[in-house]
Formats: sequence, C-alpha cells, structure tokens
Amino acid sequence: MTAPFYVPPEQLVKDRADFARKGISRGRAIVVAQANEGILLIGENASPTLRKIGEVYDRIAFAGVGRFNEFETLRVAGVRYADLRGYSYARADVTGKGLANAYSQTLGQIFSHEVKPYEVDIVVAEVGLSSSEDHLFHIQFDGTLRDAEGLAVLGSDEETIADSMVDKHGPDVPVQVALGAACAAIQEASGYPIDTDSWETGLLDRTAERRTFRRLTVAEIAAARG
Repeated sequence: MTAPFYVPPEQLVKDRADFARKGISRGRAIVVAQANEGILLIGENASPTLRKIGEVYDRIAFAGVGRFNEFETLRVAGVRYADLRGYSYARADVTGKGLANAYSQTLGQIFSHEVKPYEVDIVVAEVGLSSSEDHLFHIQFDGTLRDAEGLAVLGSDEETIADSMVDKHGPDVPVQVALGAACAAIQEASGYPIDTDSWETGLLDRTAERRTFRRLTVAEIAAARG
C-alpha cells in the first residue's frame, strides 16, 4: 500500500502565493496617488473598453491589475455591495473601509479554500471633503489589507515606481504634477514610450458635490506630460 501524497501546509501556501504573484507581475502598473484636488488613478491601458480603473460609488473608486475577469468580478460585486448598502441605509454609510473589508474577506476565503487563488491586486480609494479624510486601501491576492499612506502602486515594477513618486504626491501636490510624475515613472519602468491616448485615468475630485469620479482628457494628460 502506497503512502498518501502529503504537502506541508506552509509549502502549499507558498506555492499558491508564488502562483498568484507571478500572474500579477505580468500586469501593467497602476499608480493611485493622493493630490491636492483629490485622488489620482492612472495606468497604461490601450483598450478603450476593458477598464482597470472605475467608479464604485459617489466618493469611491477601484483599481485592479492581474486577470481581468477576476478583478472585474470583484469590481462589479463592489458596485452591488455599495448600491445595496446605500439603498438600505444611507449613502453616507457606504465607505471605502467597509468595501475594502469585504474584498479582504472574499479574497482571503478564495485563497484558502478554492482550487486556484485569484491573480489580482486591487486598491479601493475614497476621497474625503478634506485631504485628511482621504483613504487608500491596498488589498492583495490573499486578502491582506493595508492602509496605503497617500500612494499605492500595483503590478510590475512596484518598488521602482513608488521610489520615483516619493515626493510627487500628497495634499500639497497639484494633480497635474502628480499626473506628470506618474506618467514618467511608469514609462521609465516600462522601458518603452507610451502614447498619450494609451493611458487610462481617473480622478476622485474632492470639489465635486456628489459623484466625484471622472476621466481625465487626453489634453489634460498631454499638458501634464509637457
């Protein structure tokens, strides 16, 4: 009688984590940065339809890298969660923290119990009425949740891009400055020129009264890049 095949739990977790990280590392980088006028989200994406950055609720946005079908499933679930909570209680009860916690629990459950973990890395951004009320929540493939302090970078070359953005984000930095710096950092890390119309952007504009999310125009991107 042959002995049953045994894999130590720590090896199983390591293998699943390595698998997820490998898939995420192939994704093109996204930068989510706090700025004076709100929260900027930007990444390279030549597709006009397969979006990696999007609105979730009035003051909340989503960004994801990795497998599109997986993070799009999470984004849609987040929109439904926010709509249901806002309808059942009040719009003010829909918070980035609540959504991030829901994502964290979902990804943690999938990582621990499903055959294959999700190959995704996501950020939930919430803009406040003042910069001190801004929140960035970075949720990893295994459900690990952390509060990003004004800057989150997803996908490939994360550390290199983050180092380039150290003093190019924050409540005193204009959006145009943060936008230009993010474009330059992503392009330098990529190693090839990126056309102005190949950027996907979003801005949570704190001056807007209700729905704060909007897309930046090609003209705004071109002006920021100089």
